[in-house]
Parts: sequence; C-alpha cells; structure tokens
Amino acid sequence: MKDTGAGLPDTQRTWAWLSGYRAAWLPHDIVAGVTLAAYAIPVSLAYAALAGLPPQVGIYGYLLGGIGYALLGSSRQLAVGPTSAISLMIAGTVGAMADGDMQRYAQIGSLAAFTVAFLCFIAWLLRLSVIALLISDSILVGFKIGAGLTIAMTQLPGLFGVPGGGHNFFERVVVLASQLGQTQVLVFAIGAAALLLLLLGERWLPGRPVALVVVALAIVSATLLGLPAKGVPITGNIPSGLPDFSWPQLRLRDVEGIFALAAGCLLLAYVEGVSAGRTFAAKHGYDLDMRQEFLGIGTANLATAFGQGYPVAGGLSQSAVNDKAGARTPLALIFASIALALCLLYLTDLLENLPKAALSAVVLTAILGLFDFRALAHMWRVSRLDFYAASIALVAVLLLGILHGILLAAFACVALLLMRVSRPHVAFLGRIPGTEIYSDMDRHPDNESPKGALIVRVESSLIYVNAAFVLDSIRARLQASSSSDVKLLICDLSASPFIDLAGSRMLHDLHADLAHHGVALRIVGARSYVRDFLRADGLGEKVGVIDRTTTLHDVIAEMERQSVSNWRQSIC
Repeated sequence: MKDTGAGLPDTQRTWAWLSGYRAAWLPHDIVAGVTLAAYAIPVSLAYAALAGLPPQVGIYGYLLGGIGYALLGSSRQLAVGPTSAISLMIAGTVGAMADGDMQRYAQIGSLAAFTVAFLCFIAWLLRLSVIALLISDSILVGFKIGAGLTIAMTQLPGLFGVPGGGHNFFERVVVLASQLGQTQVLVFAIGAAALLLLLLGERWLPGRPVALVVVALAIVSATLLGLPAKGVPITGNIPSGLPDFSWPQLRLRDVEGIFALAAGCLLLAYVEGVSAGRTFAAKHGYDLDMRQEFLGIGTANLATAFGQGYPVAGGLSQSAVNDKAGARTPLALIFASIALALCLLYLTDLLENLPKAALSAVVLTAILGLFDFRALAHMWRVSRLDFYAASIALVAVLLLGILHGILLAAFACVALLLMRVSRPHVAFLGRIPGTEIYSDMDRHPDNESPKGALIVRVESSLIYVNAAFVLDSIRARLQASSSSDVKLLICDLSASPFIDLAGSRMLHDLHADLAHHGVALRIVGARSYVRDFLRADGLGEKVGVIDRTTTLHDVIAEMERQSVSNWRQSIC
C-alpha cells in the first residue's frame, strides 16, 4: 500500500471514486448503508454504555464519523464508528479525569475526539504513516486478546445482573466470582437467550443484521412482559433528534492527560483502521493511501467532536458487514448516516425498554473476533520471540488497562525491533563443493573453508545498535581459529544495504586489530551507498580498492595465486 508522495493532490485522489462512480453501484451502496445502520444501532448503544456515556452518543459516532470519513478517507469499504477497545479506553481513563461529574465526563470524551483529530492532521502534515509500524501484527494479536478479555469482564456483570467492580481484569474476575450468588435469574435468562440467538445468527446468517433483530425481540419481550417493573435494568429514555453541533466546551489545557489519551486512541484507531483498510483494498484491487488515512480518521473524529461524541475509528467487524452487504464506495457510509439520522428523529422511543443484559450480549458477541488464539499458537510453533512479545501486550492490557496497554505494546514493539537489529546474524562462509558459490558454514558444515582466509558476511545494515555485536562476533571467531592459519579476512557487505559512522568506525577498529596480528582486511560486495560512505571515511586507503566489480571469488583466487607464487619463490 502506498504512502502519499507524488502524483495527484490528496483531494483529487480522495474523490477519484466519486468521479468514476457508476449508476450500477448505487443500489449496492444503498443496501450496504441500510445494513450497516441496522448493525450499528445495537452495537453503538452497547459501546456507548461500555464507554460510560449516554446511549445516543454511540449513534452520533456512527452518524457523524461515517460522514467525516467518507469525505477524506481512502478506503471504499471501511466503516467508522465507536469501537470496543476505544470505548473501554474512554471508560478506564476519563472517569478519573471527570472526578464523578457526568457532564464533564461527556465533555472530556468530546475533547478527546477533537484532540485525536488535531493529532491526525499534525501526523498528516509530518507524514507519520510510519506509526502504523509501531504495533506489529504479533503484538496486535496479543493486544486484541487482552482487550477482548478485559471487555468481556466489564460486560459479564451486566449479563448476570450483578454490580461487578475492580480496576483491572484480575480484580474484576475476583469480584464477579464473589457476586455470582447474587445473580438475578430473570436478567441472566434475558442475557443468555440474547447471547444464544446472536451466536446462532452469526453461525447461520453471517453478514445479516441479526443483532438488530435480537434487540427488537428483547424490547418487545420487555414491553409485553413488563420486565422493567420487575427490576430488569433497561436503557431508559433516549433523547430524540440530531446532535447539537458546537465546539468542545473544554480547552486542551483544562484536562490533564488529554494528549496521552488522544495519542492512545489515535495509535489504536490508525493501526486498526489501516489493518482493516488494507484487507479490503487487497480484496477489491485498489491502493490504500496510508497517509490519507490520517485525514479520513481526523475528519471523522472532528465531525464526531462537533456532535458531542467520543473518539471513533475504523474497525474490521463493522467494515466486514459493510463489505458483505455490497458496499462499492464510501457513499454507503453516507446512506448509513441518513438511516441513523432517521432513527434518531423518529425511532428512539422504541429503544426505551431495551434490557441492558441484551446490550451486554451484543458486546460479548461483537468482540469474539478479537480472540485469535490460532495466531497465538502459530507464533508459539514458529517464532517464540513473537509469541513472547504478544504475551507482553496481552498481560499489559489485563494488568494496566487499554490505554497503558497499547502504549506499552508500542514500546515492546520498538524494543523487539531493537533487539532483532542489535543482534544480526553474522555468517562465516565457505565454498560449496564444486562451485564458486559461498554460504554459511554453520548451516552447511560440508562447505570448504578457504585456506588462510576467514570470510564474514553481516546479514543486516551496519549501524550503531549492532556494530559492537558484529565486532565481538568476528573477534570471537578469530580467537577460535588458529591465528597463524588466518592471513586474510574478507568482509562481504552484500547483505548490508546501509551503514553509519558507528558501522564504519567498527571496520576501522577491525582493520587495526587485524593489522596488529598481521592479517589483511578486504571489503567486497558493498552496495553503492556503502561504498561511497566507506571511501569518504577513509577506509579504502587502508583496505585497498572498494568497488562494485571485485567478487568474493576474485579475492580468494588472488590470494591462492599469491600463495603459489610465494611457494615457488621459496623453492628457488
């Protein structure tokens, strides 16, 4: 997928789908929009409750976020709205900031969306699409599992009709276990029935608005059976009408920690949105503009902030609904917003008797896609390092919560990258018998070791984080060899595309060490940038010519000719 650089201006690229719009796509986009709205109504109500905000705020996120993303986003199938992880991040962070004031709580949520938009536009200006690489796929697997478990533990008390409690996953488990004896049977029956219907619907009617049907059945049952009078918790009154548009009532300096919260939301929104967007771009054969996604996410959050909503993002589950329903372009999001607007204007009274246990069931089924244990098992078999990194992210979320978990996951990803870069594979080469090809002797012990020479190939760039490790590896190999046997060390830099001053200084130090023991150093296979760098740093004056034509075999052949010549001279 590309990052914006040259070519058409961003706005032209963004609206390219509109200029080439076909009339035949319109029915598909209308159906997809209505289907997405049907999916969004129960999910947005549930996520708003998860975030600790009034239920209509979740619908505002889908309504306004979809319009904002359709204006400047580059994905044609990505659906934008509240997500489970960001909702939980808001719930776990904003409470302490608001100090029990629910009005301030909602205002901070809106300010967080505005701050996410601000950071998105800064990231777009600075071309920071590289932040998508801060969270590797492996760490994202662990983070999602941790987020799913944490979210599940916030919803299970509602399913059992108990208050729950606790500050992290493990505390919530202990508290829930101690409250199971207080389970309200009627509430649990409603939640369990809704959960069963949702699971069956996912199994037999994938891509259909099953959640909307289950929510409708729950409302009808609660109304006919008088469940609110029997103590079953319901959503209550949902104000009708469209959101009021205004600037956030709080300023950035009024809320300590708002930038950290917004940065966590942005990191999660961008990584998750780009990941989902790539999936559908590859499926439908177009490019996802990773830089442009900052504008899409930023505009979506700006629109949501003006409508008193909280941060939104593109998610895989809602995007899959949009795609399966036949969405061809972002116009499907506009139709979904129109359908949601009509719902807010005319249908909110019908949602008043919705049991909260049914919303808990909706959340529990919506997060099932977060549990990719198969990928975790694959890491255990193939790469233990990736498995450990994913485990760190998983445990961090369970112990520290979503915000600190995602930040620690980003740190772990950088640390993992540094660990890998700082300890590159240093191969010592030998000739494959009967050929002029050289390969790693540790992997192929039957290779022929050239007499009087040691050949080393560093299989990474030579930079400050790994220069000392490479030098120590070469010194250890030289010490393991008989010093009288090695007269020439050949450094093959064909696998080193980049070098910095620390890497060049390491080669100078290596040359000094070798010269002290009467061993020559030659450089072969260096690429153009590396050759120019080493010449500029004066290494060519010490080791001889550094060019693009001399091969490893040439240096070995020259050494063998000199050995024969010296032998003949000794006989004479």
